[in-house]
Amino acid sequence: MQERIYICHTYYHVYVTFLKELNRPREQRRQATLVLSSLSIDFENLKERVESTGLFEQVIEFDEKRDTAFPELARYRQDTGNLVRNLINRVKFTRKFAHALAPTIPVNLKEYGEIYVYCDSDPIGYYLNVYRIPYHALEDGLNCLKNYDAARYDNRGHFKLKAFLSERCNLIFIQNGYGKYCKDMEVNDISLLKYPYRKYIEQPRQALVNGLTQEDKELILRAFVRDMESLKAQLSDEGGMQDRILILTDPLCSLEIRERIFRDIIAMYEPEGKIFLKPHPRDELDYRKLFPEYPQFDATVPMEMLNFFPGIRFKKVVAVLTEVGAIRYAQETVRLGEAFMDKYEDPLVHRQNEQI
Repeated sequence: MQERIYICHTYYHVYVTFLKELNRPREQRRQATLVLSSLSIDFENLKERVESTGLFEQVIEFDEKRDTAFPELARYRQDTGNLVRNLINRVKFTRKFAHALAPTIPVNLKEYGEIYVYCDSDPIGYYLNVYRIPYHALEDGLNCLKNYDAARYDNRGHFKLKAFLSERCNLIFIQNGYGKYCKDMEVNDISLLKYPYRKYIEQPRQALVNGLTQEDKELILRAFVRDMESLKAQLSDEGGMQDRILILTDPLCSLEIRERIFRDIIAMYEPEGKIFLKPHPRDELDYRKLFPEYPQFDATVPMEMLNFFPGIRFKKVVAVLTEVGAIRYAQETVRLGEAFMDKYEDPLVHRQNEQI
């Protein structure tokens, strides 16, 4: 029996996994398997960099498949206009999707004592529940349920019935703790959630960061930073703080509207200081081409890691929908929020929790 395995879908997931492993006693390290799913992001050569730290027993790449990879499943995703028929199709979809995924799973998950899954809304969640494999779920992003409770939003309309069919009967699957074989779900701050749930357990991310030694922080940086000298140069204090403004991008709207959003934000804050950009890892807008005049950080480095550089300060860090509560290197943090986004797209697109 293997000790534990983490299934990650983003760089942030891998970052949190490092935090969790580095908070374990030293004798328990190098006993975990790290799985990098390519479903949502290209991890490039992260596997080799993580392996070089020696923190994990093994690092495995996973070509996780969406349901669209199996055309035969499409018929079960069509809305028939009838609740009962839709539920019957969903039961069939759940089983057939999990069975189609089975040959693609790169390890025998039944051999692991503890399984940790970020984004069990992704295909792996279907597989684990249909094959009756217990696991722990973890919050996808910092306080993400506060802004977007995907389980309730995706299943609005007869939610209690659907939750019963998932959690009690295992006939369909609902993410974020409502799967029958989900043992619990780790969230950053339960007090922020409008819909608390008995399976939610609180594990503040900052507490994990506080548990790191300087050696631990340097190990994380070795894994995530591809060009340390370039990053240090960007963070150097040339000319003092110079009232630097860091803008965090989000994968919002269409690319055309997204460009307009960030041009508008730059125009709003440029009078206050020198602008820096930190693209989101899943943001496909080419900021280096469109905004070459502004210094830009590597998109693959989680913004929280800038906390690990002593003496680094920004006057302000600005985001649209990204949570900025973990940032400790700014005099002020600004989350523009849903009201700002209302000017650029239909509020129904980004105000999900209000529609539950």
